[in-house]
Amino acid sequence: MLRIVSAAVSHPGLRREQNEDAYCARADLGLYVVADGMGGHAAGEVASRMAVDAIEAFVVETRDGPPAGGWPMPYDPSLPLDGNRLTIGFQLANQSLAVAAAGNPALRGMATTASAALTSDESVVLGHIGDSRIYLWRDGTLRQLTTDHSWVGDRIRAGMLSESDARQHPWRNVVTRAITGGDDPLVDVITVPAEDGDCLMLCSDGLSSVVPLAMMQEVLSAGHTLELTCRALVDAANDLGGPDNITVALLRADVE
Repeated sequence: MLRIVSAAVSHPGLRREQNEDAYCARADLGLYVVADGMGGHAAGEVASRMAVDAIEAFVVETRDGPPAGGWPMPYDPSLPLDGNRLTIGFQLANQSLAVAAAGNPALRGMATTASAALTSDESVVLGHIGDSRIYLWRDGTLRQLTTDHSWVGDRIRAGMLSESDARQHPWRNVVTRAITGGDDPLVDVITVPAEDGDCLMLCSDGLSSVVPLAMMQEVLSAGHTLELTCRALVDAANDLGGPDNITVALLRADVE
């Protein structure tokens, strides 16, 4: 039996007037989402909040099984049930952005990343699009589980950029895949078998593109409560300039 203890903190950073990140932490649903909006001014804030709300609403609707009227999008039999719940939630979020942008020219061009974790009795299913990340902290090592859908991420995987160079690159904020209100988004789905003591970290790039991996590991290894650890990670990003909004959610697995 898997029991999750969680904490989440969001901060605008030191150089942004608005916080365009949004998150959900619903222990009753086993749902945790971090989204990083894009589009400038209110548009990014609207995009991230709408996406999180749409994903949350669909997970609520399907908590006891398929929707009464059937699945609103094609069901992928190659994915687990929770993988389909997240994927379709992301697709419904995309539709919500399309409708909002069609009705309000000021919102056209808005988009958002999204990374989500949906927990069950034995495992955690992850859904991901964009450059917000999900990490696994296990046995004293922090490992990135998601793939960055970004210009610099592509170059890192090709061996053309280092992680440190990517943090300084002028195109570090260019995302190659996101929830945009256009075509149905391609969502990465990952199933993670949970082990006792595992800790998942969901974060926007205001943390991961600023704070080096070794520094994040140092904070996580300090042994503080999840709430204090979230705040310490945010403080670390702000100590390094806080150039972007920062959101971090920590989920610790207790396997009984």
